[in-house]
Amino acid sequence: MPDLDYVRRFRFVGILTVVAVYVLILVGGIVRSTGSGMGCPDWPKCFGTWVPPTDVSQLPANYKEVYTAQRVEKNKKLANKLERLGFHQVAGDIFVHPTQYIETDFNPVKTWIEYINRLVGALIGVFVFLTVLFAAPYWNRDRAVFWLAFASFILTGVQGWLGSLVVSTNLLPIMVTIHMGLALLIVALLIYAVDRSQRAQELLQPVRPVPGLTAWLWVAILLTFGQIVLGTQVREQIDMVAFSNNYLNRAEWVSQLGGTFRFHRTFSALLLLVNVYLAYRLYLLPSRRLHVLATAVLACIGLEIVAGVTLAYFSFPAIVQPVHLTIATLLFGAQFVALIDYRRATKLQQQTAIPAVVA
Repeated sequence: MPDLDYVRRFRFVGILTVVAVYVLILVGGIVRSTGSGMGCPDWPKCFGTWVPPTDVSQLPANYKEVYTAQRVEKNKKLANKLERLGFHQVAGDIFVHPTQYIETDFNPVKTWIEYINRLVGALIGVFVFLTVLFAAPYWNRDRAVFWLAFASFILTGVQGWLGSLVVSTNLLPIMVTIHMGLALLIVALLIYAVDRSQRAQELLQPVRPVPGLTAWLWVAILLTFGQIVLGTQVREQIDMVAFSNNYLNRAEWVSQLGGTFRFHRTFSALLLLVNVYLAYRLYLLPSRRLHVLATAVLACIGLEIVAGVTLAYFSFPAIVQPVHLTIATLLFGAQFVALIDYRRATKLQQQTAIPAVVA
């Protein structure tokens, strides 16, 4: 029997990395819900040190002016690069954003929340690097697994760079949206790498292709991706409303939100219908694994709607906001795994349906 230790090792490290990425998404949601995104005004250090301060007395008296000047200088260079690349609108938005020249007061709790977020992010980098190392045996067996792991590692580095831009632009909405979108792409690559690496060991029941089901799976994934992107924009609106109300009168925030929030809320009904239909089609297939994934999709969409209703009708409780985001990304992951496994199961069916050639 061939040595399969490398398969088990990669599976363990890959799943651990995917879980760690989801933890980072949860922690990032906590950062946003607590208003800690600018808890550290610089990057990669925090207030110029690797271990952040715990009291304002440890900072210079003019720390706000110092870090605002640093951010503005960095953003000028970024805006010039974007201008040369043709992204004139984004370059202009950097300095139109109302909080661009506002430096938040030092708050030790928010500073350490953001600092922990960065530590978790650094740990993710280590985990993703380990997936590349443990994917090395696949170079001669299934090279796609290695390249998927390597692409995840490169994009994780890009994600860290984008994180620095999110800080320097004082949470500019377009930067936050790109940051979130790239996180989902990394999740998808890692999930695909882990799933593909186990093909020879996992027993998947063959199923007959259902006309249009692959398209519906892609539609569900893209709708979820779009809803998450809309959610980041709604989050930005909430931040602006909270700021203008001095973070008081939370019950009145919903009435002050714009059309993006109403569209996001209405869009959830379409997402529900598509996922219920998708789950129904998966339940009709003779595959226990696809049944489990259909149940996971329904559970995520149900919890997501409950969390969304809680946010909208109970004054945006901070504890629910990161949960809402994390469940949405779990839904995205479950849909993506369902797509991968359905396509693999149909290929198995086609392979077994090919008649043997008699000599």
